[in-house]
Amino acid sequence: MTLDVVILAAGKGSRMKSEKAKVLHLLGEKPLIAHVVDVAKSLNPQNLAVVVGHQSEEVTKALPDGISLVNQEKQLGTGHAVSETVKVLDGDEGMLLVMFGDVPFVTSSTLNRVLDGASDFSITVLTAELADPGNLGRIVRDASGNIKKIVEAVDATEEEKTIREINSGIMAIRKSDLIRWLPKVKPANKQGELYLTDLVEIALAESAKVRAIITDKPEEVLGINSQWDLSQAERLLQKRRVKELALRGARIADPDRLDIRGDVEIGNDCFIDVNVVLEGSVVLGDDVSIGPGAVVIDSKLGVGTKIHAHSVVEGAETQANCTIGPFARVRPGTIVEERAKIGNFVETKMARLGPGSKASHLAYLGDADIGADCNIGAGTVTCNYDGVQKNETKIGDGVFVGTNSTLVAPIKIDKEAYIAAGSTITSHVKENDLAVGRSKQRNIEGWLPPSKRK
Repeated sequence: MTLDVVILAAGKGSRMKSEKAKVLHLLGEKPLIAHVVDVAKSLNPQNLAVVVGHQSEEVTKALPDGISLVNQEKQLGTGHAVSETVKVLDGDEGMLLVMFGDVPFVTSSTLNRVLDGASDFSITVLTAELADPGNLGRIVRDASGNIKKIVEAVDATEEEKTIREINSGIMAIRKSDLIRWLPKVKPANKQGELYLTDLVEIALAESAKVRAIITDKPEEVLGINSQWDLSQAERLLQKRRVKELALRGARIADPDRLDIRGDVEIGNDCFIDVNVVLEGSVVLGDDVSIGPGAVVIDSKLGVGTKIHAHSVVEGAETQANCTIGPFARVRPGTIVEERAKIGNFVETKMARLGPGSKASHLAYLGDADIGADCNIGAGTVTCNYDGVQKNETKIGDGVFVGTNSTLVAPIKIDKEAYIAAGSTITSHVKENDLAVGRSKQRNIEGWLPPSKRK
């Protein structure tokens, strides 16, 4: 059986109260439409098409290559959207699976349930039973329990509104029947739209076979229609991701206070404290510990690395047994080698700290190459920017930089050199030298502050 998939993503989503198209809103730092495309691609369809309309250029940019685009200039309903799609799909054989760009949680296993045996039916509808169906379309069945029709909530009678089984919108339709029936869909509803769901009654009128499959995981078919829906979906997504991480061996202080906004690889015996955010591509080696309130973005943390509270690590790599924080900011391009330490209120960018080196507090290290076993005192600043370009500070092994030192790049400090506290260093410091760059102290006797002067 050949399979084509179409994802309907043309609507504005007015209930989102946003200028952004609904399918572009982020769930787990990824657009809603991207979640749906990922699961659709996992089915290996012959063709995958996305119907775009509102903000079509922006939606298209969020899609990967290799997807057919169908532009629905006027949003005249789901039936109209599928009609436009059929025009760009080759042939009338196989099945067409209709999905929605604002239903991000459906899984490939559930979709395979829909597709399994679907070729024996003209239409297969995925449904769910909800305690509060709200404004969702209802599945109306006959006395024998067979599907009779699908009615939108706005068009439903009071009795029909008591039905708890809802239409997910996801349908598998035999293409030959679809092409034949689409011209029969008429806008006989309060909205004046062409409903794809009307195909059910058209099919039954011809005694075609229609079935409804009820999912045992109703959350999979929940659509996103408002910012509240999106926030609820974010919690659901995070619970899924945190559970997966815990099952892979992570010890998590509080599952409700960890946000995973990307892909995380994790080793054994890792610990993640409360209010941590993991974003982008994050790799955690064995025995990594991340303290409360920390943010780790697109970084690789080596074995035994400890990230203390309220630190931000982005685009960085640590090797074995490093320590970062608390309240550190480690920016892109930072490499922290084994046993090195970046302490509280230290900021780094494009910096390498060699094995055993430490900057324990209150320093800025930018465009710096620091050797092994160096001590960078509190208040040290590498002056890397001259107003035009960035310049490098190169520090050899075993260097001691005293408190409140200013290193004006480009500059080189050879191994085992000492920088006296409070120095401004502007030229090369040779091996084993002591560099003192202070102005001469002068004490003025009898000086009075302005407040004490007559």
